[in-house]
Amino acid sequence: MPRKVDTHQRRTRIADALMRVAAEQGLEAVSLRHVAAAAGVSPGMVQHYFRTKDEMMGFALEVVRDRTQVRVTEALARLGVEPEPRLLLRTMITAILPLDAETRDDGRVALAFLAYTAVRPAAASALREDTTQMTAFIARLLPGPGAEPAAAGLLALMEGLGVYLLGGHYTTEQALAALDAQLDRLFSPRA
Repeated sequence: MPRKVDTHQRRTRIADALMRVAAEQGLEAVSLRHVAAAAGVSPGMVQHYFRTKDEMMGFALEVVRDRTQVRVTEALARLGVEPEPRLLLRTMITAILPLDAETRDDGRVALAFLAYTAVRPAAASALREDTTQMTAFIARLLPGPGAEPAAAGLLALMEGLGVYLLGGHYTTEQALAALDAQLDRLFSPRA
């Protein structure tokens, strides 16, 4: 009797290999051959599960998004029922920022994908939808008028902090201090 193959598991294994290649060597090093070698499979197997590099890249981005969502969900669950909005936002953002080895690898891949979508607009649609949803979610938590532009600014701050953390320009402490300063401004009674 033939063994049943878990297609999602195999695709995820290949996507994990793609992310390792991208995190270690940059997105430009991602090729069918490199990904196959990193996954310990044949190039033919990679082609069997992904017809094109763009398809493979899109699936890997979904894996990063799913991992990030799990981290955020678990972090928010630890806050209990109805946490204050400032704490909720800080917790969510710190779960997304590349503050440790695991999140740095995902952050490098996410940054590489962001650059990738800048030259492939069709690949950017999922990221645009994520940005729209995240901005709307943040805006609902912010006090006072002007919540939408303030939410966009907070999201931009998070992305910028991520880039600076990945580049070694900021330490974790500096990034968190900058985040806290912005949250203090947004949630101060004068805001």
